Amino acid sequence: MIFSTKAPLMARTATVALCLACATLALAAGTTALAASVIHFQPESLPALKGQLGHHEVHALTFHPATGTGHIHVSLNDGRHMTVPYATAEQAQLVALAGKDGTTVAIAAAKPKAVKAPVHHKLRYVAAGILVVVIVVIAAVLLVDRRRKMGEAGGDQATENALVPQPPGDPT
Repeated sequence: MIFSTKAPLMARTATVALCLACATLALAAGTTALAASVIHFQPESLPALKGQLGHHEVHALTFHPATGTGHIHVSLNDGRHMTVPYATAEQAQLVALAGKDGTTVAIAAAKPKAVKAPVHHKLRYVAAGILVVVIVVIAAVLLVDRRRKMGEAGGDQATENALVPQPPGDPT
């Protein structure tokens, strides 16, 4: 009977261990799948690409034009991926060559770069100047108020002594 009371505890422990093992395997499989989905493009020359197009080895081409020279992402039928630099003037010829072969062609649209707004340091200096002026004004108001209060307190004693008549012969 002692074994039967420990059986639920052992079953829970085994269940937790099994869940942890499954979670670890799932995490490892997800990491491997993520790493496998990253495409690494190997450099290749333009004449080699033309030869591969002639032999029907190319699955898809993606042109990335730029000013002057661009690059082509090439997907081969054997699963390899290549990147080929080209002059943008040759793009029409390469598209026609790929069209004869029946290769899928795509031309990527260049994303315009966002123009950063200029940093206005003048605004920072104006804000700092206003802050300094406010601090000086507050300090001046506190100083004037303090002197006024000290003057009133000191002036009250002097006026009280002056208004109270001193009896003759009193040395105070």
